Amino acid sequence: MKLPPILQVGDVLISSDLLTEEFCCDLSICRGACCIEGDAGAPVTLDEVMEIEDRLDDVWSSLSASAQAVIDRQGVAYTDRDGELVTSIVGGKDCVFTCYDTIEADGAPIAHCCLCALEKAYRAKCRGGQAADAFVKPISCALYPVREKTFSDGTVALNYHRWDICQCGREKGRRFHLPLYRFLEGPLVRRFGRAWYDELCTMATELKAQGYLP
Repeated sequence: MKLPPILQVGDVLISSDLLTEEFCCDLSICRGACCIEGDAGAPVTLDEVMEIEDRLDDVWSSLSASAQAVIDRQGVAYTDRDGELVTSIVGGKDCVFTCYDTIEADGAPIAHCCLCALEKAYRAKCRGGQAADAFVKPISCALYPVREKTFSDGTVALNYHRWDICQCGREKGRRFHLPLYRFLEGPLVRRFGRAWYDELCTMATELKAQGYLP
């Protein structure tokens, strides 16, 4: 039995790939390449731009001199050639909030891993016992490899974006049998709420019982 390509959860259209594809980021291999590949920054909302500006002091020292210069010149975001508001970039590709550090992944240290300075500052506050608000980083980054699109009538749709640099994430997801919607539980709850996510999980359970999902 085959699922229809588009499903609906609440008032959100979703690609059935969210239920059928398996995924889990593998930083030990990609080292955060999605932050430095591509030709535009990460999509952001005006509210997110204000949130980011409020946190510049927290992340400034983690940014490269080139990134600091770009922010001084044009701010934390710009409008790209498609008319979309995105984070500023360095050298035509690197997000200005890129930073590098050694992290632990699957029990092993991973050197020179590309991280988000905004998320790094958020996690540092949490580890230090400081009060951290709800903003971590742009929701478009947190949801990746799922991309959100809003149509002219206000309808919101979620699609799975396949990128060759994420092949390792697909392979790791298959090893763990981790559906994409489960991997993205945190970001999906942050974006649409717990009740919406629970409805998505209920749909997945029902479809599995009907033989549409393994």
